[in-house]
Amino acid sequence: MLTPDSQVLLSIGVPTVVILIGMLVNMRQIERLEKHMDSQFVSVRMELNSLRSEMNARFEAAHQALLRVEGVMDARLKHLEERE
Repeated sequence: MLTPDSQVLLSIGVPTVVILIGMLVNMRQIERLEKHMDSQFVSVRMELNSLRSEMNARFEAAHQALLRVEGVMDARLKHLEERE
């Protein structure tokens, strides 16, 4: 038969060990989730950088097109001013 001291030790010790094991398992799962999220964030950052580069290229192309239009308009205006 178990003594009262050993009963108290078992009634407190066993649940404590189970809780500690559960905490350890949860920490491992949280670490795994954190690593997965980090890799996803890296991939999102790479995609955003790619999109940013593409948008900058498009804006630069549009800017160059507008500069060409401005040059043509200036030339036409100059031509009209010279005709007068």
